[in-house]
Amino acid sequence: MVKKIIAVLNQKGGVGKTTTAINLAAYLAKAGRKVLLVDIDPQANSTSGLGLDKQDLSSTLYDVLFSRAEAHKTIKKVTSHGLYLLPSNPNLAGAEVELVEIPYRELKLKNVLDNLEYDYILIDCPPSLGLLTVNALTAADEVLIPVQAEYYAMEGLSQLLATVQQVRQTLNPNLNILGVVVTLYDSRNSLAEQVREELVRHFGDKIFDTVIPRNVRLAEAPSFGKTIAEHDKWSKGARAYKALARELEKRANG
Repeated sequence: MVKKIIAVLNQKGGVGKTTTAINLAAYLAKAGRKVLLVDIDPQANSTSGLGLDKQDLSSTLYDVLFSRAEAHKTIKKVTSHGLYLLPSNPNLAGAEVELVEIPYRELKLKNVLDNLEYDYILIDCPPSLGLLTVNALTAADEVLIPVQAEYYAMEGLSQLLATVQQVRQTLNPNLNILGVVVTLYDSRNSLAEQVREELVRHFGDKIFDTVIPRNVRLAEAPSFGKTIAEHDKWSKGARAYKALARELEKRANG
């Protein structure tokens, strides 16, 4: 199959972005795909959420971006079923400043990922629209946008879509919005359903049918350094991410 690079992005924090990146990657790997998760967020929550100590890494994405380490030596296998991680740590925050001085700075991540052989590469982006996010969008084929089912869900989305459009016009004409996934959904809350309906009106068939519920087991899995597939594969959250992975495969390869 053709390699697919997907940026998981929302510049609002707390929308389930990292949870989505980790668990989608896990279920694509469980389906037999070779999957790399790239942590390009200086908070490094994907790295710690998959059980790595971000203070105890000999090299990270930061070193790879500036050619101080090789990607294949930095990538870690993090689950028994074909999930790999290009880890990060808070040093990456300095990359925003350092990249400004470098020619072709928007292409640094693309140059790294072009040489790697995976079925899927998922990029967990920072909750901002800075140079690291622009690097992710320049490298990606598709953008997946997790949106929390809450009152301010639409806020900031127009800015995000404008950034995607800008990158498409200047750096990556093939960039496509794969879809919007509703996260932290509480079926007991009528507001959540109203938000979902508003998103459907706005995005139409770009909205994934699968909805990710608000789920305690999902929320606690990262504190054990585990994906939801390892932590509690029968939970509502696990079933939702398994369904989302199936739906994503159909879309990405349809």
